[in-house]
Parts: sequence; structure tokens; C-alpha cells
Amino acid sequence: MRWILLLQEFDIEIRDKKGAENLAADHLSRLENPHQDKLENKEINELKHFYRNSWIALQDQSTPWFADFANYHAGKFVIKGMTSQQKNKFFKDVKHYFWDDPFLFKNCADQVIRRCVSGQEALDILKACHSGPTGGHYGANYTARKIFDSGFYWPTIYKDAHDFVTRCDICQRQGKITQRDEMPQNSIQVCEIFDIWGIDFMGPFPSSRGNKYILVAVDYLSKWVEAKALPTNDARVVCKFLKTLFSRFGAPRAIISDRGTHFCNDQFTKVMLKYGVTHRLSTAYHPQTSGQVEVSNRGLKRILERTVGENRASWSDKLDDALWAFRTAYKTPIGCTPYKLVYGKACHLPIELEHKAYWALKHTNFDVQTAGDHRKVQLNELNELRDQAYENSLIYKEKTKRIHDAKIKNRVFNVGDRVLLFNSRLKIFSGKLKSRWSGPFTVTQVFPYGTVELSQNSGPNFKVNGHRIKHYFGGDIPTEVVPDLQTFPMDQ
Repeated sequence: MRWILLLQEFDIEIRDKKGAENLAADHLSRLENPHQDKLENKEINELKHFYRNSWIALQDQSTPWFADFANYHAGKFVIKGMTSQQKNKFFKDVKHYFWDDPFLFKNCADQVIRRCVSGQEALDILKACHSGPTGGHYGANYTARKIFDSGFYWPTIYKDAHDFVTRCDICQRQGKITQRDEMPQNSIQVCEIFDIWGIDFMGPFPSSRGNKYILVAVDYLSKWVEAKALPTNDARVVCKFLKTLFSRFGAPRAIISDRGTHFCNDQFTKVMLKYGVTHRLSTAYHPQTSGQVEVSNRGLKRILERTVGENRASWSDKLDDALWAFRTAYKTPIGCTPYKLVYGKACHLPIELEHKAYWALKHTNFDVQTAGDHRKVQLNELNELRDQAYENSLIYKEKTKRIHDAKIKNRVFNVGDRVLLFNSRLKIFSGKLKSRWSGPFTVTQVFPYGTVELSQNSGPNFKVNGHRIKHYFGGDIPTEVVPDLQTFPMDQ
């Protein structure tokens, strides 16, 4: 019966030949085997090992998982050498099956009779229920339920459905990236004031006195912001702005910018070399790399939105007031205002003079000697104030990183992994029913701060942030279904 089950898919005819007409085979069949017990035990152990190694089982279609149950119902054949515990399990499981030539059926727990399938047939059913004309590319649970409703059974339907859906190429190219896909946060901690500046463009805005853009520069330690309204966003205005910035605050150690053409050009590079400044570039299409500039941009934009009113063309006139408001606002990371951290004293506002604040009544009447001594004390306190701001910023960023990293997925990329890349350019040219994922690409290098270098079949390698990639499992769909260990009588 075992051979009939194995050969039923072939169009063959079995002819019985008398032993007298086939003397060699007849003689061999009558010989006594002195190693019979050893061979039987070896066969059992090999079968146990066969079903424990799934990848071997995937490639070998010689024995279906239900062969022992079919042999028992068709010919009352039981494997020799089973222990009493194995026999108990076997007879407990076999009573749920029945033979209806040439198929084996199982009376499942929901009292529905389903046909037992295995091998390529099970894989074809899985494909049809997930990606066939009536599949719909549903998830693993819905796909497994559709298989059950269709009247088929094998022991690892849910596991195989999950593996199949995970490796489905079409399903992997759907969806978007979320905050949970971000890489662990890495803060940029600066020790000295005006050491590192972030620079970026805002705009285009409605034309205001011929200006359409705002060039923003922010110091990473003090949060001090410099901004200028500009008619264009080319390299010439950027270099002119930087020279003004350096003459006021000194040449910094580094400037962080995105990869825009107004920052990546020969003219900008010459200015950086002239002043001995390092130019650091953020990851392409990932503005969070220079997050401090983005926060400052958002703050200035919020102030301008609330101050310009309906006459939006007056935003360039309101920019200086917006900068004043931003510099004199309390910043939680440093524990004071940027103005106080830069100048060592509080900024006096016009409202204080208008409504006669205490200092306007008393301190303005100090003589020059007293006012000078008081200012010297403030300057001596400035270094201590900046050290305290550094400590406050460090504590704040560590807490922010802890909160951020607790909400993201634990993803690890290794060299050689195949990944898909989220194409953020489609946000500009959006299209319905169009996948935003391209690839697959191969990971060639992983950097410590979330940047991953990818290689493609044609073209040079390129770097992206890990936020925009995900693992790709296509091309590895198994050719066979993994048998269930719990239903095989030899496994205990």
C-alpha cells in the first residue's frame, strides 16, 4: 500500500511475476537477514531525523506526512520497533483519519472532513488561496482559514501560510514606513558654543519684497538662530551668508547640511577650505539627520504663520521679530534662553520699559562703576552657565533617546542581506495603486549611526538611512510544505 500511495500520481501498470520466472529476486526475498533488528531501528531513527530537519523535508517528496496513517487504514500496517508511548500516540492520532481509496481524509476538530494533502499539491493550494485569482493576498490567518474552508488539511497550515505570506514578493512591496521603522536615535552633543552649525533653506514662500526663501543657521549648543530672507537659493547667497556668520561668531569646526545642490558645489567647498571648516552631509532623503535645523525651521515657520495674518507677503518684514521671539524663548534642553546663553544676561524687551519693570526703575540709575562691576560678575558666571546648559542638554537628549528607542522595532541589518528601499520621491509624484518599494538591493556595509550602504546590479553603491529599508524574503519560497512534528508517531 505504501508503494501504491507513492506511485499513484504516475500512469503505470503493476504486473505480478511468479518467483519461478524471476529466480534472483525470489532467492533474495527468502534469505534471512542477520541485521534485521539493527536495520529496522536505523530506519526509524533516520525517519525521525528526516522530519526534524525541515529543509531536507522540503526537498524530499518521496514520503507524504500521512503515509503511516494511510498504511494503517488501508492495510493495517504498523511500523515495527515503536515504544509503548509511541504506539499510544499513534493510535490516538490515527482514529481521526479514514481511508477512501485513493485518498486519506481527516475528521477535524470542527467536525468537518478534509482531505489530507502534502508536497507540491499542498504548495499549489497555498498559492491559490493566497495569490490566486480568488486569493486576494490576505494575511496568514485569513489564508489558512481559506484553505480550511476549501476542505484541505495538512499539519502545518498556519506556519506554512505565515512563511508563504512573509516571502510573497507582491505583499512585501506594499505599505509605507512609520515611526516604528526608524533607527535608534543618535544625538549630536556639542561641547563648545558656536562649534557646530546646522544650515538649511526654507521655502519657497509667497514673494515678499522680492524674497522667496529663508536661509536658517542654528548653533547646536545654544540653539541660537540666524536667518536671512533671500530671493534665490543658490550657492552664491549661501557663501555670502556664511562669511557674515563667520565674521560675527568665528569659524566653526563643522557645518551640517543636507545634500542640496546649493550646499554641494565647488563654490561652497572653496569657502569651507578657506576657513578650515568641515562640511558634514546628512543622509539623502532623511532630514532627521540634521534634526536641530528642522526643529528651528518649524519654530520660525510657526511664529511667522501666526504673525503675518492675511497679508502673507509681509513675512520678510516680520522675520526679525520672529528671530527675536525665538531667541528669547525658554528652551528645555539647555534650561534657559539662547540669548542668555550667548550674552550671559537676560534680554530686556520693550514691554519692560513701557510698563516700568523693576530694573527699568532702579538698575538704569546705577552709576557706570556699579553697572560695570555687575556686568563683570555676569561674564564670570557665563562659563558656569554654559557648562550647566551642556549638562542639561545631555540629560534631555539621553531621555529623549530612551523614549524614542522604546517605540521602534528591533531591526538588525547585516552585510549580504537583501532589502527593499522605500522611494520617498513618489510623494512628489503620487500615484494610486503604485508600489513605493524598489529593489531588492544587497547590503554591503552597515555604519554605526543608522546609515546603510546598498549595492545594485547596475550602478555604483549608495547610502541610505535604515529607516527607509526593510528585509526582503523573496525568491526563497519553499518547494514543499514542512511536516508537523506532533502528528508523526516517531517523534516524542
